[in-house]
Amino acid sequence: MNTVISQDGTKIAFDKTGNGPALIIVDGALCYRSFGPAKAIAELLQSDFTVYYYDRRGRGDSGDTAPYTIEKEVEDIAALIKEAGGSAFLFGQSSGAALSLEAANRLKGVNKLAVYEAPFIVDATAPPLPADLLKKTNALVQADRRSDTVKLFMKTVGTPFFAIFMMQLMPMWSKLKAVAHTIPYDFTLLNEFGSGKPLPKNRWGNIQVPTLVMDGAKSPVSMRNAMKSLAENLPLATYHTLDKQNHMVKAEALAPVLANFFEEGSH
Repeated sequence: MNTVISQDGTKIAFDKTGNGPALIIVDGALCYRSFGPAKAIAELLQSDFTVYYYDRRGRGDSGDTAPYTIEKEVEDIAALIKEAGGSAFLFGQSSGAALSLEAANRLKGVNKLAVYEAPFIVDATAPPLPADLLKKTNALVQADRRSDTVKLFMKTVGTPFFAIFMMQLMPMWSKLKAVAHTIPYDFTLLNEFGSGKPLPKNRWGNIQVPTLVMDGAKSPVSMRNAMKSLAENLPLATYHTLDKQNHMVKAEALAPVLANFFEEGSH
C-alpha cells in the first residue's frame, strides 16, 4: 500500500502496478481497492500502463475529513496525478465516472478520459432520483444505521428486493456496511444529474481531451440514453457500446477497449 496526502491533509491509500503511461482508476459507489473491479482491471492493463487504483476518501485505508465536498474528491485525484508525475489517463466507472468528469473538467494533467456508465437520468425512461434522497441517506448515516443505508442505496439503483435480502446473508454485506457512510458522497455527485432532465449544455466544457464514453448493450435504455447524451455534450467524445455487458461490466470485456483507446496516438 502507498499513500498520498490530499490538499486538505487527508491520507489517500493507493496501489500501483505495471509499467508505461500512468492510468488512474476511479471506483464507483461502495467499491475500494480490496472490494470491487479496480484490481482486476489493473491486472489486465499492467503490461501496458502504470495503473493506480485507490481507496476513495472514507473507504478502505484512506482517511476522511468532514465536511464532504466534490472539490475534495477532485483534489484527491489531483494528488494522485502529481504522484504519477504530473499527468495521467483517467478512467471512472459508475459514480466514479461522474467524479472523473469533474476531475477532468477542473484539473490539468488529464491526458485522456474514459468513463463507463455514469448513472445519470436524462429522460423519462427511468424515474428521477427522489428529491429527499440525500436528506434521507444522511439521516441514516448519522444514526449509524449502516444496513439500512446500504438497503436504501440498493433499492434506489434498482436492485430487486430478493437480491438485497440474499446479499445480507453473504460475507460481502459486511464489506458494504463498512463504507455505507460514503453513500451520500456518491449521491452528492449524482444529484445534479438525476432529475430526468437533459444534461446541461457545456457542463463539462473544459474537458478538451479525447474522451471515451461507454455503456453496455444489456444495460437499461435509460442508462444508454444518458451515455449517448453525455457523449454529445463533451467536446472530444467518442461513444462506444460493449457487447453483452451491463452495469456490472466484466474486466475482460472492458480492459482491451481501454487499452486501445489510451494507446491510440500515444506512441
